[in-house]
Amino acid sequence: MLSPESAAVVRATLPAVGGALDEITTRFYGTMFAEQPELLDGLFNRGNQASGEQRRALAGSIAGFAQALLANPDARPDALLARIAHKHAALGVTEDQYTIVHKYLFRAIGDVLGEAVTPEVAAAWDEVYWLMAGALIAQEARLYQEAQVDPRKPWRQWTVVERREETPDVVSFLLRPADDGPMPKARAGQYVSVRALMPDGIHQPRQYSLSNAPGDRLRRITVKRVASVADAPEGEVSNQLHRTVHAGDELTLSAPFGDVVLDDANTPLVLVSAGIGCTPMAAMLEHLDATGSTRPVRVLHADRTPADHALRADTLRLVEQLPDARVEFWYEQDASDEPGTHLGLMDLDGLDLPTDADVYLCGSLPFMRAVRSQLLHAGIPARSIRYEVFGPDLWLAHAEG
Repeated sequence: MLSPESAAVVRATLPAVGGALDEITTRFYGTMFAEQPELLDGLFNRGNQASGEQRRALAGSIAGFAQALLANPDARPDALLARIAHKHAALGVTEDQYTIVHKYLFRAIGDVLGEAVTPEVAAAWDEVYWLMAGALIAQEARLYQEAQVDPRKPWRQWTVVERREETPDVVSFLLRPADDGPMPKARAGQYVSVRALMPDGIHQPRQYSLSNAPGDRLRRITVKRVASVADAPEGEVSNQLHRTVHAGDELTLSAPFGDVVLDDANTPLVLVSAGIGCTPMAAMLEHLDATGSTRPVRVLHADRTPADHALRADTLRLVEQLPDARVEFWYEQDASDEPGTHLGLMDLDGLDLPTDADVYLCGSLPFMRAVRSQLLHAGIPARSIRYEVFGPDLWLAHAEG
């Protein structure tokens, strides 16, 4: 609960702090990594740092949390906090690291805003930070307990049973625990962090959705090789996995986490994806098939070409096996004349989508924003649309439009 005194100060200073957050978080990360370089080994993804995504997500999260407190001092933005807590748990974030972040973040605030940071301003924003940190620490402790994970030892070795080439740029790895111990609990839609050793000796984490049913004897992740585009470097972890990991090798994985999971319900289901966003949808379809679900299911997927569409055969097989499932594919190029296949970008106009459906989205942010607008126009309530993104959640951090 934000005190009335702090609420007044935060309300007065939010425009100034919010306007400087990008500069503040840039300085924060630069100073913290310079003085604590070990944090770059296994905890922070260098690609997200280089692109600015992590910085923008942190800035948006702080501003969003402060705005939520001002709107209702007794409230906590559960969706924002839950998403962050799951991401943190998948990386083994510990309570003491919030103290480290506090130290460098507030030093950066002072450096950027200077004399504007009076003792009263510092105390008010300190209260905001620890309310957010305290809520996250509590959520993460609960997640670790439920997953039976010691946050000081969050990683486990898995053996690659099979490497399966899905498309020229996508490969699946089928995995089993290297210690032959029991599978950790998972739900369809969750992801794991992969902790990969880079050629320079630094470990880098990247999160990948489980792409098969969580009850299987083997776990599967499906990895798209991220190529360099313009000024953006290639994806470090994805390219390292593609180049070096084969059957018989081991991968270091976290337990499964993620709050965008398939609920057991009887309502109609619409699974909407683009590109490698098909991976959690494949897990959901396998789970529906394995549990004998009779839910009405619509699978909508967009890709560049059929040859680029990972898990396409799996999707068609599962849709065929489910009693009330239909599929629609959109391809920018080389679309066939198969029923349910369209040329161009995904266009929901004319599709008879049930307005009482639970909808799951996964793909790039521009794709999801565009499709979400179409879904809302089709009469599906915003509360029924759930989404997953890979990497820092810039959509949630900067508020949905």
